[in-house]
Amino acid sequence: MTKKTVLVIACGALAKEIVELKRLNGWSHIKIQCLPADLHSRPEKIPGAVRATIEEYRAEFNHIFVAYADCGTGGALDKVLTEFGIERLAGAHCYEFYSGVAEFQALADDEPGTFYLTDFLTRHFDRLVKNGLGLDRYPELMETYFGNYRRLVYLSQTDSAELEQAARKHADYLGLDYDHRHTGLDSVGRNLGEHVVQWLS
Repeated sequence: MTKKTVLVIACGALAKEIVELKRLNGWSHIKIQCLPADLHSRPEKIPGAVRATIEEYRAEFNHIFVAYADCGTGGALDKVLTEFGIERLAGAHCYEFYSGVAEFQALADDEPGTFYLTDFLTRHFDRLVKNGLGLDRYPELMETYFGNYRRLVYLSQTDSAELEQAARKHADYLGLDYDHRHTGLDSVGRNLGEHVVQWLS
């Protein structure tokens, strides 16, 4: 059986952006396999899910790349990837490769108590944050989860007035100051492209 070229195992929260980057850059040699976006809120499950996907597909592909940062796994994802000799996106969080390392570090230094939103998290805020953390049922948990936060930064990938309005609304709901930084897809495109273009057939 002839192996296919490149499999990118991606966080479902990045699916829309990675599909768009594939289209814009003509990366026809890659296949994208997205894991459930809900794992974004359950980082302890990410390493096992990535391992299972690698084991399912590795016989079919010449190369595999993982489009996750560490994403709160505390190094557990890297341990899995080291076993298979597979690389991932650089950084501790997806926010870092959306904004760029220097910009993200400047934001963190300016206000450590920052809660970040991307386009995906802005769209699915109610499901992943409000409902996912139980704030809709137990509003008294707001202080427990967000008492140490001071600011919400919306890192936008698209230029959407509707999403920016929603992000402002989410900041108000959480009682946080609001800041908007437009990142586009340049940084994540460079980060991903550095890996997948070397495998162009």
